[in-house]
Amino acid sequence: FIMNIQQFTSKIIDYRKAVITSIIVITVFFLFFIPRIKVNPDVFSNLPKEDKTAQLFNTVGEEFGGNYICIIGLESKDVFTHAVLKEIKQITDSSMNVSGIASVSSLTNIIDIKGSDWGMDVGNLVDPYNLPKTKSELQKLKKYVLSKNLYKGGLVSEDASMTIIMARIEEGVDKIKVANTLKEKIKSLNIESKLYFGGQAFVTTEFGHIISRDLLFIGPLSFLFILLVLFIGFRRFKAVIFPILTILISCIWTFGLMGMLGIEISIITSVIPILLIAIGSAYTLHVINRIYKNGGNFNQTDLKKALAYIIVPVFFASITTIFGFLSFVFGSYLDMISKFGLFTSLGIAFSLILSVTFIPALFAVFPDKKAKGSETDIESKTTTNKFLTSISQVVINHPKRVLAIWCTVILLFTSGIFMIDRSVDILDYFKKNNPNRITEKILQEKLGGTSPVYVSIKGDILKPNVLNSIRETQDYMLKFDGIVSTQSIADLIIEMSDVMGEGRIIPKDEQKIENLWFLLEGQDILERLISYDQNEAIIQATFGSNDMDEMSDFVTKMDSYFEQHKTPDIQFQMTGMPSLMLRFDESIVKSQFQSLAIAIILVLIAISLLSRSFGKGLLAITPILSTLIILYGFMGLVHIPLDLATVLVGSISIGIGIDYSIHMISHINHQLKNNNTLNEAIYSAIGISGKSIFINVVAVSLGFLILLLSSLVPLQRFGILVAVTMLASGLGAMTLLPAILVLKEKHKQNRK
Repeated sequence: FIMNIQQFTSKIIDYRKAVITSIIVITVFFLFFIPRIKVNPDVFSNLPKEDKTAQLFNTVGEEFGGNYICIIGLESKDVFTHAVLKEIKQITDSSMNVSGIASVSSLTNIIDIKGSDWGMDVGNLVDPYNLPKTKSELQKLKKYVLSKNLYKGGLVSEDASMTIIMARIEEGVDKIKVANTLKEKIKSLNIESKLYFGGQAFVTTEFGHIISRDLLFIGPLSFLFILLVLFIGFRRFKAVIFPILTILISCIWTFGLMGMLGIEISIITSVIPILLIAIGSAYTLHVINRIYKNGGNFNQTDLKKALAYIIVPVFFASITTIFGFLSFVFGSYLDMISKFGLFTSLGIAFSLILSVTFIPALFAVFPDKKAKGSETDIESKTTTNKFLTSISQVVINHPKRVLAIWCTVILLFTSGIFMIDRSVDILDYFKKNNPNRITEKILQEKLGGTSPVYVSIKGDILKPNVLNSIRETQDYMLKFDGIVSTQSIADLIIEMSDVMGEGRIIPKDEQKIENLWFLLEGQDILERLISYDQNEAIIQATFGSNDMDEMSDFVTKMDSYFEQHKTPDIQFQMTGMPSLMLRFDESIVKSQFQSLAIAIILVLIAISLLSRSFGKGLLAITPILSTLIILYGFMGLVHIPLDLATVLVGSISIGIGIDYSIHMISHINHQLKNNNTLNEAIYSAIGISGKSIFINVVAVSLGFLILLLSSLVPLQRFGILVAVTMLASGLGAMTLLPAILVLKEKHKQNRK
């Protein structure tokens, strides 16, 4: 194995120009595909295809007029004025003319069923070409609308100060583009009333804007911070430029591959560049640090020797990190998290390849001049080396104190683990001052919210027993505080029956239902409530609470209700935001446990193979297990919940943090093989490998803390937690791990 490594390093140096040329060619090839990458901020498009809740959600969209709804809220002192009604009509007509909009519902085109001289009139609530003008007409309309459950609280607020125009987006179109076009079209109308843009489509669009902004602004800013730290840490031009080249090329290869395969950027995969900046720079740092340690000798023999030494720990460090990220591929519910794990792993593999080929080849082609004075003399004067020397002395001379401090910290943070909460509310992902979050809050207060619920009932829909079952289901749903309103084909039949003088009932006579249906046929609203072949109906409802306990109670009791009331002729299914949010919540817990378990097992195997000892493998992951306790304890103590982004940090901390332990153990073992004492080995490891670790911890922490500038709250939390993780794992590798080794050695000597 050692001979193969030596042969490999020799070939890299001997064929250095061919290596550099090949990497440039590959980079240009992948660069060609980057413009093809698209941003997909739609969380719900990442639902697994085999999930029944997700399948039904998509089916409702395909068969019942779209499940992506744009809600335009219009607020005024009183919406029942001629001027406001004209604005509503203007927005309605303009929305219908936007390509990709399937249907629009508002006060000026909503269906209304009322009696007439001929018996019954099924038409619009108002004549869109002759809107009410006089005070008496407007007051009559207001009184009528607020007396109808079909309109009050759902279409118009109870105080008549707000109404909504609801536009459904067609399936199979670019929803983000359609929502953007619609919003710009409405803004251009110069409506005097106050407008609000809410609903899943506009929320998703805002995610898209933020992701694009973060990629263009936060990524480069993080890049600059890491560059600054590298310069301060090494004070050498190449120690800054070469890691930057590695990062840039690995990012180009990763995103070029994504573009080539048609993989879209999501809210989660948008952080891949920052991860690659942090991780990719670490491998290059260790390679460069090992090259520089010889005092500036850059002949081919010294380069080969340095590379042969560092390649094994760097290889195992990258493998364990890859394992940490691959755990998301096997343990995730959401497709975007699986892709995040896969492509981050590939990016890390690219960083490894570049660190052990491209960087040595560059040094061989562009060697540094001989340094004046020894490297050790120069470095001993720096603040970093003084700090590392102090750590070495504390660890070697006071290992029990070090261990006691760590035990105290671990016990303190353990209590916080039991306080961790979970958050799957998409609106919580925006800052409190975000217009979308403010809009959703207002719409929730005025009209009960924008979270849709869909109940599918399959059967012979126009049979009296099936329609009654639909009505009974609606009545049961309305018993929940979270349900604001419901609508179904049964409502229309009951309205018509009432107008005909039969009372607010479903007619028992099937022929009467057929007659009422004949009068309804052709109305636009029907395609959103009943299938063309009349064997499936949809109850549409609005859930007005974001509380997970309320959602869980609602979904659980509805499932129980469906089980009790299903018959051979009637089948029930439910989907919508509460059901999907619960699936997200379940997936967060499942992903967390599965990914952590997979990551720990794979990393333990890799470390055991490296050290050829299972016991040493357990010892190596001690700092990581301690870091996990600190991480989750910190989350509980400062009330950072598990969400779509923070659920990733545990496995990331294992993957990245174990690198530090690997480099420390490898360095210590190498020194021991050269007949150094354990204390000398630890001193050397902290002084040389510890320097790379320290610089990388600072660089990674600052790089991720830049995420605090993101407009997405989960990414802000993600940045804080990665910084905490890096600090804990770095200190653990440089203090806890060597302290345990010193105590173990002392115990062995005492036994003798």
